[in-house]
Amino acid sequence: AVGHKVFGSLYQEQILEKLRKSAEHCDCLQCFFIIHSMGGGTGSGLGTFLLKVLEDEFPEVYRFVTSIYPSNEDDVITSPYNSILAMKELNEHADCVLPIDNQSLFDIISKIDLVVNSGKLDTTVKPKSLVTSSAGALKKQHKKPFDAMNNIVANLLLNLTSSARFEGSLNMDLNEISMNLVPFPQLHYLVSSLTPLYTLADVNIPPRRLDQMFSDAFSKDHQLIQADPKHSLYLACALMVRGNVQISDLRRNIERLKPSLRFVSWNQEGWKTSLCSVPPVGHSHSLLALANNTCVKPTFMELRERFMRLYKKKAHLHHYLQVEGMEESCFTEAVSSLSALIQEYNQLDAAKSMPVPDLPRLSVAM
Repeated sequence: AVGHKVFGSLYQEQILEKLRKSAEHCDCLQCFFIIHSMGGGTGSGLGTFLLKVLEDEFPEVYRFVTSIYPSNEDDVITSPYNSILAMKELNEHADCVLPIDNQSLFDIISKIDLVVNSGKLDTTVKPKSLVTSSAGALKKQHKKPFDAMNNIVANLLLNLTSSARFEGSLNMDLNEISMNLVPFPQLHYLVSSLTPLYTLADVNIPPRRLDQMFSDAFSKDHQLIQADPKHSLYLACALMVRGNVQISDLRRNIERLKPSLRFVSWNQEGWKTSLCSVPPVGHSHSLLALANNTCVKPTFMELRERFMRLYKKKAHLHHYLQVEGMEESCFTEAVSSLSALIQEYNQLDAAKSMPVPDLPRLSVAM
């Protein structure tokens, strides 16, 4: 409430001035990146207020949002309220959202710890790495490995923008992601998976075989949000590859993976690919997969459930309602907006069980 209603209007002009100056320096302004947390007051409040400001000021420029969703062990007691209020703004003012949850990031770091501790695969930890302590010995258990978790998100953004920064045989600009992966304006939430996960550049691990890398990108272990896309419905999928990879390798792997993935009937060929010739430092190749998939629905349902548990008792509501401009209708509208989104995903999931029609092809006489 304070971030959105108070700080938003208080700092709007100063923020806009900085944005305009940055935009003026651009040769080709492709999009705005917003990185914010959903659970905290400033991240959710001011972060989503900015979305609206950007839409009003630069209506033609896409808004890409990386949102960090709270985990169940969240220490902000009002995070369900913050998240639901922020979700309404994301539904209305974002072009593309990459949801990431803290639990997935934490699990990934724990797996890296495990691999290094087990001593398998000739793994060694590089000096001064984020996975190690300042003493150089591996920490037994990360209490709060925020640096390493942030590093994974940073690598996601590096892969996402690699086509804009390096040459490649098949470059893809950010606008194309939104254009190809968002068939319906509301359904703009993309599940991201990254491989190798050790792009953390902390761990010396032998490179994965190319085909294995594509398989990894569709496994739950490499996703930055807890979801199961393989058993849900794909609306579209983008593969952003970096390194010495040929278009034929891409095509072969898409054909190999296709039978195990369920695509919506009207978009059976919904693949978007990009090849950037410069790999991440210390690796021969890497892959970022972005999937528009109905598997994000359980995350939203759980969010709504946590919200309702607090809201039914009107717990902590007075903290919000004492802020000028904040009314109880803001909460009911926000939860209705989320319910409408879940309903849209439900309708698509209902179509999942229908057989895919084998459409007649046009025969061309030569």
